[in-house]
Amino acid sequence: MKILIAEDEPLMRERLLAQLAQAWPQARVVAVAENGNDAWDAWLEHEPDVVFLDIQMPGLTGLEVARRIAERSHIVFVTAYNQHALEALQRGAVDYLLKPVELAALERTVERLRRRTQRPAALAPVLSEIAQAAPQRLTWLKASVGKRIRLINVNDVLFLQSDTKYTRVVLADGDALIRIALKDLLEGLDPDLFWQIHRGTIVNAHAIAAVERTGTERLHLTVKGSSEVLVVSRTFTHLFRD
Repeated sequence: MKILIAEDEPLMRERLLAQLAQAWPQARVVAVAENGNDAWDAWLEHEPDVVFLDIQMPGLTGLEVARRIAERSHIVFVTAYNQHALEALQRGAVDYLLKPVELAALERTVERLRRRTQRPAALAPVLSEIAQAAPQRLTWLKASVGKRIRLINVNDVLFLQSDTKYTRVVLADGDALIRIALKDLLEGLDPDLFWQIHRGTIVNAHAIAAVERTGTERLHLTVKGSSEVLVVSRTFTHLFRD
């Protein structure tokens, strides 16, 4: 049985690893991730049978990773908060552990997982419920700047642009790169505040300074606090019609 652990707190991570070695010595931990983005990358690489996911992590949350995994692995959430999606989890198709994880609770989870390893498809309906119950609006973005993690309030973002497998976050005082695809960010942003104006660009509506028509079907947009000019593609010109 292959296991992936995603937990951003070092002490909790080591505690869970040690307890799993006791409760489930036959299982093999194939990857340990410290944030949601690495968890998803590790899942793609290893395709584990069971994934232990912290709900609150930098980058993708545990709920977002679970939504991507869907029914292809058994999910166990590890959380300090007994709320939100946990009502759905109590139906028994997936499990959750409250921090700090106790060995007895983990042993009960392992026993349930042993019984379910032949029925992964049973996870799909409950994971769908979790996805619907999950918070839909991002408040913070976490960007790596050298060896530091910068916490960015989404209200401070002027615009976002796709940059290969990263997304460029532009602020009044500079920019940063985050390892989340633009289309995935769009799902978590408030559509009343963040407008997609191009396949590769999302702009904060409050930051728009002016929109200029440069052709029959072409618009150019400027934002407060930046000298860059953004192109509005034909698909999204309806946002600026009277």
